[in-house]
Amino acid sequence: MDDLELGQATIVYDDPDGGVAERTVDNESILYVRDHWHVRTGTDDDGNDLMIQIPKERVHRVDRTVETFEEQAGTVRRRVESLASDLRERIPVTGGEDERRDAERTEPTTISVDDGDSAAEAPESAEPHDE
Repeated sequence: MDDLELGQATIVYDDPDGGVAERTVDNESILYVRDHWHVRTGTDDDGNDLMIQIPKERVHRVDRTVETFEEQAGTVRRRVESLASDLRERIPVTGGEDERRDAERTEPTTISVDDGDSAAEAPESAEPHDE
C-alpha cells in the first residue's frame, strides 16, 4: 500500500440496489461538495475523470487516514486558492475602481419623483431643500 503515505478514504454508503457499498480511494480522489460526496472512480478514454456523486443521506461514514490534520487542511486550502485563482482568470470582473468609489460615497442623493405630470405641478414639499 504505497498510497498510504498520501492517505486514503473509505466511504461506506447505501448503493442504488438497496445494499451497502464500500469504496477505498486516495484522499485526493474524494471530496464533499453541495451535500454530496464526489468520488473519482477512474478516467475515460479521453483522460477525463469519472466521478460518482453520493448524496450525504446515503453515506453511513467516511474513514480517512492522514499523516496529520494540518497537512490535510493545508491541501484543501491550496486547492481552494487554486480554484479561486482559476475562476478569477476565467471570469472577467468588471467595474473595479468605479464601483468601489460609488460604494464609498457617503452623501445622500435626493431624487424628485413625480406622478407623470409636469414637474411644475409637483408639490413644493417634494423639492429638495438646502439646509
